[in-house]
Amino acid sequence: MNEKAPHDPVVVESNHRPDTTIPMVIYALHLAGIVTGGLTSLVGVVIAYVYRGKGPDWLDEHYRYQIRTFWIGLLYFAVSGLLTFILIGFLTWLLAVIWLVIRCVKGFKGLQEHRKPENVDTWLV
Repeated sequence: MNEKAPHDPVVVESNHRPDTTIPMVIYALHLAGIVTGGLTSLVGVVIAYVYRGKGPDWLDEHYRYQIRTFWIGLLYFAVSGLLTFILIGFLTWLLAVIWLVIRCVKGFKGLQEHRKPENVDTWLV
């Protein structure tokens, strides 16, 4: 017979859930970007691009969500920076920070439940 033994690493590998450490680190890097001026978020998006397409669909959706979070957040924070000249930028910057925190918390929650994040394509939360 050509069946694999239960102790075979291939069989063991197929029965476990994928490691979610890298996506969790990326969410943490996005959050740390609030205090580092986006530097850690830039590192996070590079990691997301590298790991995208190398896992199950639900995990790949997290990488897509993280990439979108970076680019949309970059736009929101850039617009907020421009709007600081007319003082409303401080309010829009605060809203962008809240938006980022909510997206990362939703992402963390989805990872813990081993499911894709909700509303991946939205520009909001």
